[in-house]
Amino acid sequence: MIAVLGLLLGILVGLFLEPSVPEPLQAYLPIAVVAALDAVFGGLRAFLDGIFDDRVFVVSFVSNVLIAGVIVYLGDQLGVGGQLSTGVIVVLGIRIFSNVAAIRRHLFHA
Repeated sequence: MIAVLGLLLGILVGLFLEPSVPEPLQAYLPIAVVAALDAVFGGLRAFLDGIFDDRVFVVSFVSNVLIAGVIVYLGDQLGVGGQLSTGVIVVLGIRIFSNVAAIRRHLFHA
């Protein structure tokens, strides 16, 4: 319940304060969001499977975002940032859809 309240509070603060992302970091924001969504859906799947651990979730959330950001940063430094961004999005997208499929199977038994 605390997590849901924190999420709602974060959304409200974001809507009212309208924070801006510095231009050098704008390329990393979509990658960070997709990495965070991967962790969220993985956590939801683990919760429904009865194996959720809050420490594992927090570590997964932070490490997903950091690793995805580092991969894209290294790609930018090597001049292949667009290709690595696409690769990160594809891999995390596959994981997200896999988790959503497992969640759907769990909830609807289909």
